[in-house]
Amino acid sequence: MRDFSRRGVLGLGLGAAAAVGIAGCGSPDGSEPGSPGPIKNPRPGEKPAAKAIGDGSTADTGPQPHQPAAPVPLQPGETPPQFVVFSWDGAGEIGNGLFPRFLKLAKDHGAAMTFFLSGIYLLPESKKDLYHPPNNPVGASDIGYLKDENVRNTLKYVREAWLDGHEIGTHFNGHFCGGSGSVGRWTPDDWQSEIDQAVAFVTNWRTNTGFTDLEPLPFDYRKELTGARTPCLLGQDNLLPTAKKLGWRYDASSPGGLQQWPVRRAGIWDLPLQALPFPGHSFEVLSMDYNILANQSKSTTKGVPSNYPAWRTQATASYLGGFKRAYETNRAPLFIGNHFEEWNGGIYMDAVEEALKSMSDKKDVRLVSFRQFTDWLDVQDGRILTKLRELAPGQSPTGGWHTYLA
Repeated sequence: MRDFSRRGVLGLGLGAAAAVGIAGCGSPDGSEPGSPGPIKNPRPGEKPAAKAIGDGSTADTGPQPHQPAAPVPLQPGETPPQFVVFSWDGAGEIGNGLFPRFLKLAKDHGAAMTFFLSGIYLLPESKKDLYHPPNNPVGASDIGYLKDENVRNTLKYVREAWLDGHEIGTHFNGHFCGGSGSVGRWTPDDWQSEIDQAVAFVTNWRTNTGFTDLEPLPFDYRKELTGARTPCLLGQDNLLPTAKKLGWRYDASSPGGLQQWPVRRAGIWDLPLQALPFPGHSFEVLSMDYNILANQSKSTTKGVPSNYPAWRTQATASYLGGFKRAYETNRAPLFIGNHFEEWNGGIYMDAVEEALKSMSDKKDVRLVSFRQFTDWLDVQDGRILTKLRELAPGQSPTGGWHTYLA
């Protein structure tokens, strides 16, 4: 059992018990043959379809809709915004309706999110031999494969997410967390292979699935992909050289951080999950649904139902406690990680929904994706960012923002 105290971590993709069926991978350059299928006229509000890429699994439809105005530097003495990033590991629709539920929630409250898509969730299990995971058997996956119907729905909602303005990152593929094949042991070359395959599964889903009646994903994934979160928050040190080579701008895989303004590692913005207040305990808990679960029901995803109401309240209070601490003091960004899972009766989904609703109407709050937050960081004066980093969790700026950032 890992230590889930202040620095303890454990991140998962979609649970193996909920994942069945998927497979397929084409060449990374998109040259595999296959029918492009229809590229239909856009729905109202969508950007018009443009040029199909490769086998028609993806298409260049121009700039992404529903993006914020170009970021500008903070002015001297200006109060920083309170950024909150809600992100989702795996980001597949497994038949429980959670993907569309949170797309609607985001739309209702003007939020952008980051969806870290697992590449094999677009690969039918019948073609799993196309996946060659580093240091693991061909076709192996610790999270299984999706049923074909769930692959179709995942494609539907990933498309909808991008058109709604959300970011599509990557959670890689097979989610190997233990043993000799663990991602924690992978080399930079191993990560390159895993990324190439994840991109190939996304950009060649039409060939691999044989689905010809679905519209393409409306983006060039090789250009859109700018960041990731690794399985179980393992392996970041060897991922970063590869991420830098690929031109990625951030990584969200650091195994636990504090509520402080971020720094770069190896030229990449390091955006970790964070230790948050955990009501009723002397230690803090990592800002991810599974880590709260691990402290409440000891990694059992089906605890005693009579505990669910109190656990839901505790999870919600942890998210809101972390938000309040940052919002009222150092304005450090808040990063919250989730999975489309109904662990312990779905209480963590209820908690994150309640937390988002409570945060969304506060002054200066921006509910953004990791890429949008990185855009903001990149235009800031380095001296201002240095001053922001000097503030510890819960530490207010001396003399107020007008004086502190004068």
